[in-house]
Amino acid sequence: MFRHLDRDRVALLAALFAPLAVAAVLVPLRTHVSNTDVALILVVVIVAVSALGNRLAGAIAALSAAVWFDFFFTKPYETFSISKSADIRTAVLLLFVGLAVSQLAARARRLEVVAITDARYLEQLHEAAALAQRPGSSNLVVDHVARQLVDLLQLRSCHFEYGKLTGHPARLAQDGSVVVGPRTVDVEQHGLPDAEIELRAFGNGRYYGRYMMRPIPRAKPSVQARLVAVTLADQVGSALDTAKTS
Repeated sequence: MFRHLDRDRVALLAALFAPLAVAAVLVPLRTHVSNTDVALILVVVIVAVSALGNRLAGAIAALSAAVWFDFFFTKPYETFSISKSADIRTAVLLLFVGLAVSQLAARARRLEVVAITDARYLEQLHEAAALAQRPGSSNLVVDHVARQLVDLLQLRSCHFEYGKLTGHPARLAQDGSVVVGPRTVDVEQHGLPDAEIELRAFGNGRYYGRYMMRPIPRAKPSVQARLVAVTLADQVGSALDTAKTS
């Protein structure tokens, strides 16, 4: 999380200063390079900033590029005024095209994060499944999945209770929803309840136990993460059922 915060902070600084730096480098060439070519170069800068950061950074980069294009490359030079209608159109197009490509680049970054996250989820499922294949490993699987759930669901603590089903704690259901009594919690908006949450483990239709989980304050794991957690609990149930049968 902190790595992404640092990356976004760097992107905001780049959004403010990268278009100015590139424009300043191009100033000696403004009599040899057309304003259209300069605008295209600045669009490349906007895309780079957007790919590094987020939508806000891309929007700031687009605005910064338009401002410095006006200042350095439209007559009268080094003023924030434009005398030629063609330069006005180029500046406006630079701003709007920059905003558009910044949104596309930011979306591409989010899709990349989703792909990386999904790959990590798959890796966690594979780790638990591979461990479950080892003879006599059911207790190891239980402990391993507990550690996975702490990271996956942003938990303060997690432990497994064998064969117990007492009380009425909040519950992580099979569809990834979180239920407190008759009410379903909107995790995306309100986060996980600040109380113990149970995740039940079944194997071959038989109840074997449950994970009792306490989340950190305002934890908001995605529905994908919650579904992965349910699948991991199912693997634990299968491992315990296999051990009992053996």
